[in-house]
Amino acid sequence: MASQHEDDDEDDIDPIKMLLQNKLEIDNRLPTEHDAEETQRHYIRSIDSTVVIRQLPFEGLSFQLWPAATTLVTLLDNHRVDPTNIALSRTLSTVSKGLDHPKINILELGSGTGLVGIAAASILGANVTVTDLPHVISNLEFNIEANADILTLQGGSVRAKPLRWGEAEDVEKIGRDYDLIMASDVVYHQHLFEPLIETLRLLLGGEERMVFVMAHLKRWKKESAFFKRAKKLFQVETIHVDNPREGSRTGVVVYRFAAKQQKLTIC
Repeated sequence: MASQHEDDDEDDIDPIKMLLQNKLEIDNRLPTEHDAEETQRHYIRSIDSTVVIRQLPFEGLSFQLWPAATTLVTLLDNHRVDPTNIALSRTLSTVSKGLDHPKINILELGSGTGLVGIAAASILGANVTVTDLPHVISNLEFNIEANADILTLQGGSVRAKPLRWGEAEDVEKIGRDYDLIMASDVVYHQHLFEPLIETLRLLLGGEERMVFVMAHLKRWKKESAFFKRAKKLFQVETIHVDNPREGSRTGVVVYRFAAKQQKLTIC
């Protein structure tokens, strides 16, 4: 168990440096007003296309690319190249079995810039709903429009909707007609643990088919409280672990959450 002293040490850590460590490794500085807009291009080999994402670093953390997002994009890309070689492919195969609709319906939580959702729609030809706080939606819509040609070509679609974690009313508005929920780097601030758990409970509770796939880069000991709580409500399985980045002790881990009555064994 972590001591109070350890918790105090964690509170002294600059959260921006911890959360966006991949960006800081590149330019070794924090965003300033001169970084009003930044465009990133992500090549997806399986569809020979490039997804273009606008970041707004000066607007805050929700407008920047987080490390675990690229892990999910890579796993999705690898799945399209070879649907038999990774754990995510087995999860997607299980989700796809027995669907009464032609395309997978995906919900992304805490979408930020929208990279994962847009990539998933493009790679899988899926219908994706990307979500975040209301003030983030306009940039999500900008990035969706910027990739409209790729989405059309690949038969995917993306829509952006506001979703505040822990708010049952917001969940009712977006509905529960999804086959898969995805997220990356959504476990970071302690005060958001319970709202996120509640949103997952509202979405996954009683659903036998729907699963939640989450990519996470561990930063603080206090994050263990989220996983301890989640394991009481859901079956949680590790399905992928990245090698640590240079200078880091841990790599991105991808988890699969399912309702308690749902077996995680995948054929």
